[in-house]
Parts: sequence; structure tokens; C-alpha cells
Amino acid sequence: MHWLSERLFQGFKCAAVCLSLAACSPNDDGQQQAERDAVETASAAHEDAIRRTVPFIALRNKTGSTLVTDYFGGDRGQIHTGYCEVSWTPIPMLEPLANNMPFYVPHGTIQLEAIQELEESAFWRERRPVGGKKRPLLYIHGYNIGFEKGCGRAAIFQEKLGLAGRLLLFSWPSNDAVLNYTHDESDIYWSVAEIERTLEHMLSLFGAGNFDLVGHSMGTRGAFLALVRMSAGQRGDFPLVNRLVLLAADIDADIFRQYVHVIRLLVRNVTIYVSDNDSALSLSEEVHGYPRLGQSGPHLQGLGGIEIVDVSATGRRRASGHLYHLYNETVINDLEQLLNGDRPASDRTGLRQDLRMGPNYWRLYVPQAH
Repeated sequence: MHWLSERLFQGFKCAAVCLSLAACSPNDDGQQQAERDAVETASAAHEDAIRRTVPFIALRNKTGSTLVTDYFGGDRGQIHTGYCEVSWTPIPMLEPLANNMPFYVPHGTIQLEAIQELEESAFWRERRPVGGKKRPLLYIHGYNIGFEKGCGRAAIFQEKLGLAGRLLLFSWPSNDAVLNYTHDESDIYWSVAEIERTLEHMLSLFGAGNFDLVGHSMGTRGAFLALVRMSAGQRGDFPLVNRLVLLAADIDADIFRQYVHVIRLLVRNVTIYVSDNDSALSLSEEVHGYPRLGQSGPHLQGLGGIEIVDVSATGRRRASGHLYHLYNETVINDLEQLLNGDRPASDRTGLRQDLRMGPNYWRLYVPQAH
């Protein structure tokens, strides 16, 4: 019976680690619930809600619910396209506190208000480039993100970086269930073909090298594998993507290393953001047994031809240290210079080269007050 005991032990270990991963996941669910309870009371009577619209491509099932928050579920489905409208209700009394604290303090509520579906061909016609507009950007969310939360996170990212009119959200069928980490892994792999198809749409509409691709957490696997699939085609229009940005990438670093030469052929510029404060990725390493690409460490050495930005020195802001692209102003400022200013690391403020790690390794620091 020894083998059975060992298997049971390993099963319990995996379950315990997955529970810990959920607790420190990108969503910080326990912390978020407390935040929601606190801010909803304070903002109940506030009428200054700001509304933002996010174009979406959703690879999800339709539940048949009349509630907008339950319109799309977490199961596999067909492609749906359209717009989600998100409201942000600020709480003025908390803004001064939020601006002066070393960690994130919620000072508003986010809510999904409306969904407008649009037939796919019409949706892509509305994406046609307009003279003078900057490059469009496809954003792929991570693990434990339902459609409502995905729209909210995309709206924050769009607002913080000034990406209105440029950002497209790809919402794959993540379950928004903290215990379904491996289920989400299966669903992101299942979604790769449709992510590739979406990139093909963007390629035909905007032209080679005229759009950016950003993935967060488990969503980086979808972006990465879709590009690997695209590399199999015989093309003469390289590079296909202008910038690939991988944020807190939950990808096996050694597997990425095997394919980085392929990615470099398809993408003009690759930037990887990493941190040693990322508890979610530390626990993912425990689950998988190997370092993740979004963790800082020696496993990143020798990845030539890409830009690595270590944000460890900027702090956690959120408990998991996993959502720095949404809540860490220093990181957001660097992303703004990268995606809007099209500036390399050598030309962006706050970055210092770490030659011990390699000529492509940069550390981001919080600006010093004068």
C-alpha cells in the first residue's frame, strides 16, 4: 500500500498548494471581498460614475441569464464579439489616502454595466485603422478571471495607459473559480487556436508589425503558444507583431527558452516583466516544479534578443505582488513609455542595467522624491 499512500500524499500536497495559489492569486480574492464591502458602503450614494467601453473577443459560453454579470460563463463556447461597458465610481474621501500609502488602497468601485454583442465581421470592420491612431493592442487576461472581472481589469489597464480606441480584450473561458487552476490551464491551451485566429485577423487588418500583443499571468501562455503556431506558416511578412509584452508570465522558463528563437522571428520587440515579490508565481513553481518566466532569477540569463524588466524594487502594492501592471504606478509609467512612447529600456526613465544578469536585464526603481 506504500504506493497508494504516496499518491494520496502527493494529491493532498497539490491540493494544498493550489489552495495557497488561489489565496495569493492575481485576484487576492479575500482581500478584494473586504475591499468591496468597505468601498461599496462609502460609494453607494455617489453619482459621479465614470463609464468606459472595452471592445472584446470572448471565447465563452452564453448562459442565457438576463443578468449582465452572468451573460457569459466560464465554459468553452464559440467566439462572441462586441463591447462591454464598465463603470468606475470614485470615492473622493479615500483618494488622498490612496495616493500616499505604500500599498494599494481601493478608492472606487468597478462594475460591469452593459454588454453589446456585434456580429464578428461587423466588429472587425469597426476596427479598421484610422489615420493618426497609434497601434492597436490585444490584451489577454490571466487565471481565475471571469468575463465581468476581465472587462474590469481591461478597463483599468486601458485607462491607466491611455489605450482607449486601441485595446482589444481577448476573454478566454477562465472559470473565475479559485480552485480551478488546472481547469484553467486546460482552457488556455484549448483557446490557443482562436488566439492565433484573432492575431491573423489583426494581421490582415492592420498589416505586419503594426499591432502589439500583451499577456498577463496564464494569458501569456496563450500569446506565446499562438505565436509558436503561427511560426509554422510560410511567411514573408516578418515581423508579424510589433511588441510582445509578457507580464508576470506563468510559463515554464525552460520551455520558453526552447522557443525564444522562434518568437524573435515573429516579433520586432519582446519585453518580459519579472519580480521576486510575485507570490502567485512562487506557488505556481511549487505546483509545476520549475521556475516561471515571470520570476526573477538565474533562469533568465542567456535569453538574448529580448528585454527583461525586473520590477522587484518597486514593491508589492497588492498582497500577491502579481498585479503590478494595474496598481503599481512606477510599473504603469514604464509600460506607458514602452507602449505609447515606443521607447527601449535604454531610453526609459527609472531603469538601470544589471550587467551581472546580462546586457538585456534592467531593474526598475521608484523615482526618488526631491
